[in-house]
Amino acid sequence: MFYVYLLKSKVKEGQLYVGYSGNLRNRFAEHNALKSAATKPYAPWELVFYESYKAMADAMRREQYFKTTKGRKALKIMLKESLL
Repeated sequence: MFYVYLLKSKVKEGQLYVGYSGNLRNRFAEHNALKSAATKPYAPWELVFYESYKAMADAMRREQYFKTTKGRKALKIMLKESLL
């Protein structure tokens, strides 16, 4: 399985990160262990949302959508209470 996930920084309000991985637990641990340059300054992170896919290409496509302006707006509408 492949996962698309949304992280929310516990340090900087409003800081979100969208990614995908074949092993969500390990990847989430890496983000909080400061092993990712993109997320290191805003750690620790909270896992807010994830979706699973059988095909890596589907997960990658969904990740790219969530990184667009339209995709970020959709996430903020879907997760209104979780992103407060």
